[in-house]
Amino acid sequence: MPTTAYRDHIATLSARMDRALERSGHDHVLIAAGVEKMRFVDDMPYPFKVNPQFKAWAPLTHHPDCWIAYTPGSVPLLVYVQPDDYWHLPPAPPSGYWTQALDVRVVRQAADAAAHFPKSGRSAILGEADAALPGFVPNNPPPLVDYLHYHRSFKTPYEIAMMKVAQRHAVAGHHAAETRFRGGASEREIHAAYLAASGHTDLDLPYGNIVGLNEHGATLHYQYQQDKAPAHSRSLLIDAGAEHAGYAADITRTHHDGDALFGALVAGVDREQQALAAKVIPGQDYRDLHIEAHLRLAGVLQELGIVKMAPQTMLDTGVSSIFFPHGLGHPLGLQVHDVGAFMASDAGDTIPKPEGHPYLRLTRKLEAGMVVTIEPGIYFIDMLLARLKAGAHAGAVDWTAIEHLRGYGGVRIEDDVHCTTGAPENLTREAFAAAH
Repeated sequence: MPTTAYRDHIATLSARMDRALERSGHDHVLIAAGVEKMRFVDDMPYPFKVNPQFKAWAPLTHHPDCWIAYTPGSVPLLVYVQPDDYWHLPPAPPSGYWTQALDVRVVRQAADAAAHFPKSGRSAILGEADAALPGFVPNNPPPLVDYLHYHRSFKTPYEIAMMKVAQRHAVAGHHAAETRFRGGASEREIHAAYLAASGHTDLDLPYGNIVGLNEHGATLHYQYQQDKAPAHSRSLLIDAGAEHAGYAADITRTHHDGDALFGALVAGVDREQQALAAKVIPGQDYRDLHIEAHLRLAGVLQELGIVKMAPQTMLDTGVSSIFFPHGLGHPLGLQVHDVGAFMASDAGDTIPKPEGHPYLRLTRKLEAGMVVTIEPGIYFIDMLLARLKAGAHAGAVDWTAIEHLRGYGGVRIEDDVHCTTGAPENLTREAFAAAH
C-alpha cells in the first residue's frame, strides 16, 4: 500500500493549508465530510456524496458526519463516526495505510465530534451549511478556499497513483462494454457489463455513464439506457469512468460496425486527439489548445469531404462549432470537473473563455502536476445541423454524407493526461496498453 506516498501527500496538504490559513487569518481548519440528505417528504436519503475537500485528506467516500481538524504544526485529526446501529451496517473500524498519517478518534454519534475540535482561536470551517454542529458553522472563507482550489490542480504522486488505479478499473469496464456492443446488446446491458467489469455500482460511479447506441451518440450527455437493443447497432459512444480512493477516471471511446465513412471519421478524430494529448506540456495555454482542436477537427471534416471549406474558415464562421459544440476538456481529480479551472492565481481572479466558446471548462495555462482530459468530438446533432442547412454555408456541406452519418450519432475520444516536466503521461492509453 502507498504508505510513504500518502504521508508525503498529507505533508503537502498540510503545507498548503498552513499558507491558506495564514492568508485567511484563521488558526485552525475543520473540514466536514457532509451529512446524508433526506428526500423531500420521504424517509429515505439521497446517495451520499462526500465533500471533496474532506476526501483530499482521507480516502473515505461513504462516511457521513466525519470531520478533519488541522492546526499548523500538528498531526491532522480525523474524527471517525462509527455509530451503534442495527438498521444499517456501521463503517468498519479505521484501518489501512492512511490511518498511520492521521490522529484517528472514533466517536459513536455525529454530535460527539465537536468535543475533539480546537477550543480556542479562529477556525475556518469547510462544508455545507447542514454539516454544522453547535458552535461550529461552516464559513468557507474565500481567501482560504481560493488558495486551496487553485493549488488542488497540482497532483501529488499519491494522487497520480490513485488515479492510475481508477484508470485500470475504467479500462476493464470499457473492454467489457465493447464486447457486449459487438454482441448486439442493449444500452442497459452494455452499462451492466461495464459496472460488473469495473467493480462499480451506479451509486459509486464518479458520474452517470453515457452509453449511446446509434443516434444517441449525438446527445452529448445522453442520460438514459434503453433496455431494448436496436435492430442493428451501428455505433456505440460510451463515456464512462471509475473511482478509486476518491479519485476519478473519465474515459470516452467510440466503436462502430465497420462502416467505411464512419470508421474513417473515428480514425481521424483519434489521430487528432493523440496529437492534442501530446501537447499537454508546461506553458501550453489550454484555450489555444481548444482552438487548435477546432482546426484539427475541421481538417478531418475537410479531408473526408463532409464539409468543403478550409479549417480556418470553418472556425471563423462558426461551422466547426456545429460539429464540435463543447470544450476540449477539463481538470480531473477529486472531482470529474475539478475545481480551479478558470483561476488566474490563488487569489481568486479568473481567466475568461475565448469569445464564441462558452462551453470550455478550462482556461489556465498547463503546469506540471495537472491532470486534464483531452476529448475532441464530431457530432451530427439535428438542431445544430438545421441551423447550418438554413445558413449561408449550407452549400459547402455534403448533405448525403451527413444523412448517412446521422445514424451513427457522433464520435468522441477522451483520455486523461498528466502534465509533467517532460513528455505528457497519458494515463488512459497506458492503462489500455497494460490491459492487453
